[in-house]
Amino acid sequence: MQQVCVFMTLYNLFFCVSVQKKPLSAVIKEVCDGWNLPGPENYALQYADGVQTYITESGRCAEDLYKGIQSSDAGVRCDSLKELASVSTDVTFAQEFISRDGHLLLVKIVEDSNDNVIMTHTLTGFMELMDHGIVSWENLSSVFIKKVCRSLSRLSPTDASIQQVSLDILENMVLSSHSLFLQVKQEVTMERLIAHLQVTNQQIQTKAMALLMALLQTAGDLDRQDMFAFLNKKNLRQYIYKNIIHSSGSVQDEMAHYLYVLQSVTLNHLEPRMRSPLDCYNQEQRDILHGLRQAAFETESENSLSHERRRSLCAKEFKKLGFSNNSNPGQDLVRTPPGLLALDTMYYFATCYPDAYSRFVLENSSREDKHECPFARSSIQLTLILCEILRIGEPPSETRSDYHPIFFSQDRLLEELFCVCIQLLNKTWKEMRATQEDFDKVMQVVREQITRTLSSKPTSLELFKNKVNALNYSEILKLRQTERLHQEETLAPPVLELKERLKPELLELIRQQRLNRLCQGTMFRKISSRRRQDKLWYCRLSPNHKMLHYGDVEEDMDNPPIETLQEKIPVADIKGLLTGKDCPHMKENKGKQNKVLDLAFSITYDVEEYSLNFIAPSRTDFCLWTDGLSVLLGRDMSSESMRSELEILLSMEIKLRLLDLENVPIPESAPVVPKPPSNYNFCYDFSQTEQ
Repeated sequence: MQQVCVFMTLYNLFFCVSVQKKPLSAVIKEVCDGWNLPGPENYALQYADGVQTYITESGRCAEDLYKGIQSSDAGVRCDSLKELASVSTDVTFAQEFISRDGHLLLVKIVEDSNDNVIMTHTLTGFMELMDHGIVSWENLSSVFIKKVCRSLSRLSPTDASIQQVSLDILENMVLSSHSLFLQVKQEVTMERLIAHLQVTNQQIQTKAMALLMALLQTAGDLDRQDMFAFLNKKNLRQYIYKNIIHSSGSVQDEMAHYLYVLQSVTLNHLEPRMRSPLDCYNQEQRDILHGLRQAAFETESENSLSHERRRSLCAKEFKKLGFSNNSNPGQDLVRTPPGLLALDTMYYFATCYPDAYSRFVLENSSREDKHECPFARSSIQLTLILCEILRIGEPPSETRSDYHPIFFSQDRLLEELFCVCIQLLNKTWKEMRATQEDFDKVMQVVREQITRTLSSKPTSLELFKNKVNALNYSEILKLRQTERLHQEETLAPPVLELKERLKPELLELIRQQRLNRLCQGTMFRKISSRRRQDKLWYCRLSPNHKMLHYGDVEEDMDNPPIETLQEKIPVADIKGLLTGKDCPHMKENKGKQNKVLDLAFSITYDVEEYSLNFIAPSRTDFCLWTDGLSVLLGRDMSSESMRSELEILLSMEIKLRLLDLENVPIPESAPVVPKPPSNYNFCYDFSQTEQ
């Protein structure tokens, strides 16, 4: 249908559209009525002067607020800034407002203002605008940066809002460029940042933790070492784990991620040693090697020996230590990883636990050659295994949160784990009655012992030591056998056939659970390029499964009644379900949105351009909602959570049905059905008895 534009002078148009507080559609209807034009939905307003662009609600709102925040009336200015903070989440509005240099006006207000309320609204609106990635963080003035940093000096509860948004802005600055990192680091001292970690407000704790992680990740090696030294001096790791990990709700998930990042960044300072091979010409490294030899063996004074005699003695003792190249042991440490890190762990064990070190070496040097456990070779391989388990050298993931609680009780986790595990290795070697040919098998068992023990989340080194030593070789064999039996039972053809018969019933059970979960509803955070947001909304399915209800809520509302959710979408109007990079809100902003790519999903409804966009609080919620929406759309569920739950239910059902067949071998195929008998005369005729 042809669109007809009504042209007016800019002055009259501004009067009709900007001064009147009416929806744009109502203004167009009034104009059409005045000109006796039918069908107002077929008309639009366009500027008659200058660039002849069409008038939109976003453009009108942006112009109003741009003028409102410059008003001489303090009340109007404050109300405009408050409304700006609310509407800036809309990307179309943000583009209109920024095109008028509105973000620069906000920077100027921050630089000039000393009013807490004005500052809070202005910084909130500024953060929302910058979230869209339309303009760069690079061009901020030093005055603005200092003003934001100084707002952190206020620790009273009444200043919580300005502290939260200031911490948010500073985190984004630090992650944006190294120059901004240097300015923030100069203005925000570690003491001030730690003070915010020690407040009772969980939101401030979380945002302070986010800024600390951003500083650690962006810092150079020297700056990072200084920061670690300060944190260790304050015992911050122990404080964070004991006090902050007990936070509740969505804050706990975020904090778990930051604990993982702290662990990863801290352990990664060992990477340079792990990537560096031993330099045979480095006198310090050669002295450490000879120190290991001398600490293990009491020898006569080497100074009185001839060169050949001393060389022969060193080679003999290095062989007893377990070096493959006993004439030049440094060659064993050329491989990277673990490189020099293996030398560091061996030296730490020898100096911090000299009795255990001497006992290990002397015990094995007195065994028969084929049964001795080579200390050096075992240490190098064990160091590599620990580096792989602890992911040393891997950059922190944006979504992981699987930290090790033991990390927060030890300043030198790798070295202390090595000291426990090298003694475990010697114990396992003896339990397996291993020879040199069994070296790889022993290392596989030791890796399994360490991995299984760390998966139980021990909180202290002593607890780890007790658990890992209790998990001896015979226990590992029992666990392997149990798992193998389960696996074999699962793969038996009759069991597979039974599974297929049970699957439809169990899938229906999962479908009903998913729909019930949608009826219960979930709280989501407002969509943004940031990982965190303060604004929340709730979405739930109606009990009759015909409507999706949603609306904004406060954080303290755990389960809002369905009547309070003002917006709704008929399920019948839903056309499709999109996930990940196919979602509209993932396409619009590719920057930080990639961090939550695996939590994003959208539903399209009515016509394709309308969509409701979600960022799930967790991967579990993502699976529940995408499965539930698939059920509503008549599609198959496909999440990993569904597959896992189906497998668990199938396994439980199979075990229950096979209880009566315990110790009875299940045949690979059904027995052959015998041929029917030639006659059925063997059947007893009861009628003869009655007569």
